[in-house]
Amino acid sequence: MTPARSLIENIAAALSAHGLVLRGGFNFAGGEETPSGLSGAAAISVLLVGQAGAAPWPHFLRWREGQSGTIANPLDKWSREVIGAVAETFGARAASPSDRPYLPFQQWAMRAEGLRSSPLGILMHPQYGLWHAYRGALLFEDEIALPEPRDVIHLCDACLEKPCLKSCPVDAYSADGFAHKACLAHVRGQNGAPCRTGGCLDRNACPYGAAYRYPPQVQAFHMAAFAGL
Repeated sequence: MTPARSLIENIAAALSAHGLVLRGGFNFAGGEETPSGLSGAAAISVLLVGQAGAAPWPHFLRWREGQSGTIANPLDKWSREVIGAVAETFGARAASPSDRPYLPFQQWAMRAEGLRSSPLGILMHPQYGLWHAYRGALLFEDEIALPEPRDVIHLCDACLEKPCLKSCPVDAYSADGFAHKACLAHVRGQNGAPCRTGGCLDRNACPYGAAYRYPPQVQAFHMAAFAGL
């Protein structure tokens, strides 16, 4: 078993230099189907990498200024480069949420941090609210001593008004799920300027994690990527 403290502290420090954070991890259960590690053998442990608030944004912008030409999915490319370099340093295989075939990042995140989904489908974090993301994972072929995820308060259970389901002008989110086509048409249309410049109105209506809310320019970047603008 790999000693966890020094490894995790060193990885966290390497990620912190880019505004990224470790988002928990776990060891796969015996007999569980797992992705491969660095050598191609089955991975035994996974550490999730992500962000809290918009901390990576200035690091990403500096990287982007140094790139030539148009880059498809620049944030994904930056994340892959940063996490890939950290993985190489610590003998892990880097994985991305956009890898094909898709890896179960949402399930991994719930397992690693004990989180549950909000009505918008984004995992609700007790500190960050909806203002966090998972950018990648480090897959190890050695077992790492990791604590069990603690029980966390699911803030959505205490939220009676559910403003996240009442702020979208086209009711994109409901008990029936996400109305993707209606949302996309609105964001691209003449009445979608508030969403394009300031982000999803439903997401911004959530009262939790306000200190970590993405600035408008970050939300506009993500909305443009979503809408293909």
